[in-house]
Amino acid sequence: MPRQQQSAARPVRRRSYDQFCATARALDSVGDRWTLLIVRELLAGPRRYTDLHADLPGVSTDVLASRLKDMEQGGLAVRRRLPPPASAVVYELTEHGRGLLPVLTALAGWGAPALTERRPTDAVRAHWFALPLLRALDGLTHAGVVEVRLEEGEFHFRAGADAAAGDAYGYGPAEHADACLVLDSELCLALGRGELTPAQAVEEGRAEVLGDGPLATELRGDRPARP
Repeated sequence: MPRQQQSAARPVRRRSYDQFCATARALDSVGDRWTLLIVRELLAGPRRYTDLHADLPGVSTDVLASRLKDMEQGGLAVRRRLPPPASAVVYELTEHGRGLLPVLTALAGWGAPALTERRPTDAVRAHWFALPLLRALDGLTHAGVVEVRLEEGEFHFRAGADAAAGDAYGYGPAEHADACLVLDSELCLALGRGELTPAQAVEEGRAEVLGDGPLATELRGDRPARP
């Protein structure tokens, strides 16, 4: 007998807790395994499928494709083609998806105390330290771009009045940085836990801030010179 032809349409999965509760409704959208980590990756801007797969070690290609499709259907992400000469297909968060930044930042703060020791099986990427650090440096008053250099690599983010503009953070070094913060991942987590400030870390010789502008001066905790 000929095999029954499968429908081209993707079946809609029932994924609701069926509870009239804001928390339950939120988990209907982002409660599946890997979804929030995909959001974490896309908070830095549009990414290709292959890049997402490379920075989400442990996720299968089928699960990643399924979660991205669910995020598109749920209005969290969109897929688009970059203009030439790139012409690559990328995924990016919608405004609704970017609204998860405070959720991810709070979750990173809550989970930071558990990162006391790196297990042999733990993968690591430099930009995974961005969310704890964003929470720690949320009170910076001077606007600009901060580049963060770790042994694992670099990432950058906007501080002060610029923080609300564009993506939450970016991969790799900044095209133009107003300040550069050089430290290790252990100190980065300590800053995220609120154990000390960047100025205290600089004073103790555990971190270095490069740059001469107001943002670098604030990070170092330098006092303005008297007239």
